[in-house]
Amino acid sequence: MAPSTWLIARILSDQFVLLGRGRQSSVAQRKRSDASINAESVLSRTPSDQQPREQKSAPYRHPRYEGQLRERGSFMGKHEEGITAESKELCGKLLRAPQLQPEHTLFDEDLFEDTLDMIKGRNETRVIRDIAQLIVPPGEILAHRGAEHLKILRETTNAGWNNAIPFCGPRPQPDYGLGFKREAFNRLQLQKLQPFVGNELEDCSYVAATYDMYLPFLTCEVKCGASALDIADRQNAHNQTVALQNLVELFRLVGREKELHREINGFSISHNDVDVRIWGHYAAIDGRDTMFYRHPIGEFSIKNTELDRGKRWTAHNFVRNVYDLWVPNHFERICSAIDMLPASLNFEVAGQSETQSLDQERASSCSGLSQRFEDDYLADEGLMPDSQPSTQPVTTDTTIQSESSNSKRKKK
Repeated sequence: MAPSTWLIARILSDQFVLLGRGRQSSVAQRKRSDASINAESVLSRTPSDQQPREQKSAPYRHPRYEGQLRERGSFMGKHEEGITAESKELCGKLLRAPQLQPEHTLFDEDLFEDTLDMIKGRNETRVIRDIAQLIVPPGEILAHRGAEHLKILRETTNAGWNNAIPFCGPRPQPDYGLGFKREAFNRLQLQKLQPFVGNELEDCSYVAATYDMYLPFLTCEVKCGASALDIADRQNAHNQTVALQNLVELFRLVGREKELHREINGFSISHNDVDVRIWGHYAAIDGRDTMFYRHPIGEFSIKNTELDRGKRWTAHNFVRNVYDLWVPNHFERICSAIDMLPASLNFEVAGQSETQSLDQERASSCSGLSQRFEDDYLADEGLMPDSQPSTQPVTTDTTIQSESSNSKRKKK
């Protein structure tokens, strides 16, 4: 069946923002104006897509970062109406549904106390190595061990979401992230997504977080110390905002964004060596305006106290239930939205300049205060180098011209 006229008109008229665009132009502008919050402008760049842990979390350590998120429309609290009744029911189901716990792990009864003593006061790398996979079981490993319904998943571990359009600040780099692999979609679906993804190795888009992971929905951040969990929460709030805006824009393309209103469509977990926080993330949609919020699902300690005994597997069971009870339906709905896209679209590149300038304006608005966030922290920690790499100024006109020329070359 041919796509309806209203759908093509909607996409062609005001959805140029979703087109994949060259990372060299749009992200170069973001890195320059977001030097605020991007440690690449302060410390020497690493050759990979991974930033050192202290460096990547520096902007989130400032207490005013939450205010900066709030100004852009992402709130580390609840919407006044909360989540939908269906989402409340979902959270309860994900917490209560039973799961089989793995055997012969460091969480076994005879090893558990010694394990907690062993990692107490140790750094994040040690906590991640010893217990992170017991709190957030990796989707790809479960798929490798026979969970067929999870073979559609792709995970990242401390890898930058370099293909994602920024929201405010540095591109996310969660300790663990999970979305859908490119191969999970059929050939026709990939064809329909292609104009909005562009070149996975070079372009940024609202669909791809990395070149081979689309539409992420789960993130985990690990920190050491009780107060550091607030930092992990800020990182997760930003991670999930970027993920949710991708989902909302996809559904907005086909006129189905209202389905997502106040509905949990992402999850995050923040933890240290003993404390765990589980959050559900959702968008509140009012016409073209979208705000992002979070819902507290659980907060507990895995220590064997009289109050908390038996909670060591709570997060593990929750995540397994997300995989088993929620992911299949979530993926099916995403595919149904993609199926509604026209199979072939021809875009005029000239229309992208205005959209790109909006992206640049949003990125630029995150500078200034964020620059002070990172500079203050790095200076306090003695991480500020004696000399900083110079960055040649780039004008908006130059950036747009570069973007247009690149797009014309790629999308004829």
